[in-house]
Amino acid sequence: MHGRVPAWPMWVIALVFMIDNVDQNIVRGMVPQLQAHFHVGFFAIGVLMSAFVVVNGLVTLPAGYLADRWHRARSLGTTVALWSIVSALGGAMPTFGALVASRGLLGFGQAVTDPSSSSLLGDYYELERRGRAFAVQQCLTFVGIGLGLALGGSIAPRYGWRAGFVVSSVPGLVIAAMAFRLVEPRRGAADRASAGVVDGIEMAAPGHERVFRGSAKAFAWDMWRGLRADLATILAIPTLRYALVGVSALLFTVTAVGSWMPEFYERQLHLGQGDATAAFGALVVLGGVPGVLFGGRLADRWARRVRGARVAIPGYCLLTTCTLFMVSYLPMPFWAVFPIQLVAFFTATLAIPALRAGLTDAVPANLRGAGFGAFNLASVLFGTAAAPVATSFVAEKMGGNFRSAFLIVTPVAYVGAFLLLAARDHLERDTAAIFTKVMEALAADQALAADAPPVQPAPDVDTDRHGS
Repeated sequence: MHGRVPAWPMWVIALVFMIDNVDQNIVRGMVPQLQAHFHVGFFAIGVLMSAFVVVNGLVTLPAGYLADRWHRARSLGTTVALWSIVSALGGAMPTFGALVASRGLLGFGQAVTDPSSSSLLGDYYELERRGRAFAVQQCLTFVGIGLGLALGGSIAPRYGWRAGFVVSSVPGLVIAAMAFRLVEPRRGAADRASAGVVDGIEMAAPGHERVFRGSAKAFAWDMWRGLRADLATILAIPTLRYALVGVSALLFTVTAVGSWMPEFYERQLHLGQGDATAAFGALVVLGGVPGVLFGGRLADRWARRVRGARVAIPGYCLLTTCTLFMVSYLPMPFWAVFPIQLVAFFTATLAIPALRAGLTDAVPANLRGAGFGAFNLASVLFGTAAAPVATSFVAEKMGGNFRSAFLIVTPVAYVGAFLLLAARDHLERDTAAIFTKVMEALAADQALAADAPPVQPAPDVDTDRHGS
């Protein structure tokens, strides 16, 4: 089946990301209530925020490998339904250790949904529409962050922290049902459409993709060997090597800010809890939503006009973001800090659609699940996991001073910015290699159909590093 994919799938996938971030960020709006109930400090809360990293780190690479082989739409629906149930059960945990364990189980959610959904978007939408698709995804991600903070900050003081964990479960089950209705595209469908090989996006034929063949031991051994081969191919792509480090630095900065900015507003700028969470929610929504929407348009418009635009844009944005945030940490009143941070958050989120679209362009379609699995692992380990713990550790050593903690941890982003700028020289060649592969596969199929010898690969393009 062929056809131009409508906008509906990108919005369903974006809702998956939104509800995940609502659930994750509810905790950040309930910090005072959790500290008072369990008698713990900021470092323990940082551990709670990062608890999912163990499960996520163990699951994300195998999930990325399987995303290249399984029915991605069904996996999204199943995962969202399961994490909605697990999240609701978090409100029944009797001890802080049990709460950390229950939140840790939620790590399987992002580990599965990120590679599967990013692979789906790469197959649904041609190169000229990918920036917009990832912009919608990230737009609702930041809406989810703002909603989570606002819900946690408003529900916990009135009804207690246990009620906060139940809030996202019902809409999560509704979104799971929507994900089950997504139609699975063929692997590489959008690449073939972009190359003009087919007119429109090809949808996969109905049926079940068999992943588990033979015994569990044989399956595990096959997955281990296949995953090693996939990662070797992915890490041979220069764009990916630079980008994985660059995005880790980007997310370290964004997550450090996102985790503890409400506390900075309370402690250093003397806002109340409700005002602090509302201010940060406004920062995320007012800066993040326009940032990713404009960033998606920018990524699509300049993709073919500027050398390495989809990694160069994030590099320049990250340099601007880091500088503006550093300025905002200087002793100033809230009315002066907020507009500076609003611009900083706008430029940070401006980078995200271009970066995700660029990674999609540089990775072959049959390896995008594993590629985004590696992307997610780097993001989680060095960004989402390290940033809350590192920032809370420094803040506690400085008597709860988050201004000093931010001034120490934020400059890491400069390293990521320069690495992303270095990747621009490689992105064009890596994207061209994939285009060449698509054309060679088409020529080989036509030659086989005509009972003629297959066409030899073009000698001037290094395509071996991308696999087949």
